[in-house]
Amino acid sequence: MAGLIKREDIDEVRQRTDIKEVVDGYVTLKGAGLGTFKGLCPFHDERSPSFTVRPQVGRYHCFGCGEDGDVISFVQKQDHSSFQEAVEKLAARIGYELRYEDGGTGPNREEVGRRQRLLDAHKIADEFFRAQLLTTGAAEARNFLFGRGFDRAAAEHFGCGYAPQGWDALLKHLRGRGFTDAELKLTGMFSEGNRGIYDRFRGRLIWPIKDIAGDTIGFGARKLYEDDQGPKYLNTPETTLYKKSQVLYGIDLAKKSIAKDRQLVVVEGYTDVMACHLAGITTAVATCGTAFGTEHIKIARRLLSDDGTGGEVVFTFDGDAAGQKAALRAFEEDQRFTAQTYVAVEPTGADPCDLRLSRGDDAVHALVQSRRPLFEFAIRTTLKQFNLDTVEGRVQGLKASVPVVAAIRDGSTRTGYCQALTGWLGMPDPNEVLRLVNAEVKNAARRQDGGRTPGPQGAGRPDHGGQHQGPPNHAGAPGVAAGPPSEAVPSFHRPDPRDPVASMERQALEVALQAPSLLAGAVWDRFAEARFATPAFQAVHDAMRATGPGMVTDPVRWVEHVMHEVPEPLRPLVSELSVVPLPAHTEEAVLKYCRDILSRLFELQITRTKADKMGQLQRLDPSADPETYQRLNRELLMLEMERRALRAET
Repeated sequence: MAGLIKREDIDEVRQRTDIKEVVDGYVTLKGAGLGTFKGLCPFHDERSPSFTVRPQVGRYHCFGCGEDGDVISFVQKQDHSSFQEAVEKLAARIGYELRYEDGGTGPNREEVGRRQRLLDAHKIADEFFRAQLLTTGAAEARNFLFGRGFDRAAAEHFGCGYAPQGWDALLKHLRGRGFTDAELKLTGMFSEGNRGIYDRFRGRLIWPIKDIAGDTIGFGARKLYEDDQGPKYLNTPETTLYKKSQVLYGIDLAKKSIAKDRQLVVVEGYTDVMACHLAGITTAVATCGTAFGTEHIKIARRLLSDDGTGGEVVFTFDGDAAGQKAALRAFEEDQRFTAQTYVAVEPTGADPCDLRLSRGDDAVHALVQSRRPLFEFAIRTTLKQFNLDTVEGRVQGLKASVPVVAAIRDGSTRTGYCQALTGWLGMPDPNEVLRLVNAEVKNAARRQDGGRTPGPQGAGRPDHGGQHQGPPNHAGAPGVAAGPPSEAVPSFHRPDPRDPVASMERQALEVALQAPSLLAGAVWDRFAEARFATPAFQAVHDAMRATGPGMVTDPVRWVEHVMHEVPEPLRPLVSELSVVPLPAHTEEAVLKYCRDILSRLFELQITRTKADKMGQLQRLDPSADPETYQRLNRELLMLEMERRALRAET
């Protein structure tokens, strides 16, 4: 076993390494006087830069949280590595050969820290996938890229690769490079069955997902073949390297442009990032199977030097309902920035990749340039739900918009949007809107104070003795916040236990987690199309859809995969939903209950769809558009027939 690194070599590495260059890989530093650089602290969330680096003395110090140290301790803390691993990484960076006590020559592969072994495995896998893209078997992958406007140079620039069909191509390759199965299980690149581990990615186009320092930490994979039963996109699951809430695809390529241009463009997919960069929007990044959240904001703010002196974040979303919903989720996180936040929506629903393919690079630039302030978008999207040509519609629009405006934390901005809302509604008295908004701000503050006040025995949460017997009060779901959003993690408000819709949605998720085999076949399509009114439950449903129907025949793996896909604060909720007793005492009764609950869920979706179409019908002039009028009537009839068929089944 290798001994300790010689002290003089540690000193030499520390001396030869430029601490500013190392820190620049994680934080955007700006000059703050002779020989001093400042940026936002990577160890705590702050709005004004207080993290100071002095290359001359090789030290850093944060005047906000007190963290300090040298380049070795910085790498230790950022990479969660040991002292020896940090020194070895820095030595390799500058090409310095370390010596060890007692004549040791340094650790071999088996002695390298777990993190470095995982990074090594990912680097080799990345190279393997890239090489496979050039083989004859990867024709479908190359055709996919070419069909979306990406040539070989583009594929190489973004590191695109191909996972061969079969079960063990990558497995054999990594075993041949000295990795054990125990190590490979930790990478997330393999699944495990009765006969051992096998390749997770098979017959798919591959994108390497890298951290801000450029190390490959995971992969995204796109389905290519019709007989592939997995989801359209399959990512690495959560590992010690890959935390999807902390990962932005393309950040390694975009970080310099983001810092230089003071702009961050958030798109929705890997090909959208590629299209933007090739079109000249080199500040584009994408989340990896999750919403843009708190941890992503921390990364963005550090790169933007989000200190109140400028910068912008532009979210691009499709113009459909899902895109608008995603934009409104972004609105909830907006005020963690001091940079200006915008939304750019393509009315036709085309994403940046489609735009570039059909209309060229200029169309991608035009999309970003068409951005609108996120506050304005959120309010106008809310107003679109109502017919503002009628008194009733304007009143409803006002009631729905007031909470949105009240959510704006900055008082001056909130007042400005009160005036704007007055104009959009055509109201004569701007003070009326301001009065309603201020009242809502006070009410929201009271509700939040009440949510933080603990009730008897911990506000309905299970006690530490495990005596909680299932949820007579569904509002006490662990992992679902009752108070204001946390600065550290995303938060979901607890549903009102008296709300019959929320209660039914919860029961449907209990059934879906505990009896997933009922979701097989055509039932899955109905379930996947369902909409949940409760945000926490919708997030769980999104995780189920991301997991896909391929797991529904195996409840253990199904719940495990849903747990991986759901936002971390909701994992306790998923755990509870998966074990709470269902109200039946025989297998036959349980089966009937589960089917009844799913039927109720599907019937609720039909009712919502009918209501939408009835609203369209009522707003329509039959004489002006008889064809649409007849179509809506036919669709309503079909929905009613579907509803009756559901009831007949139960």
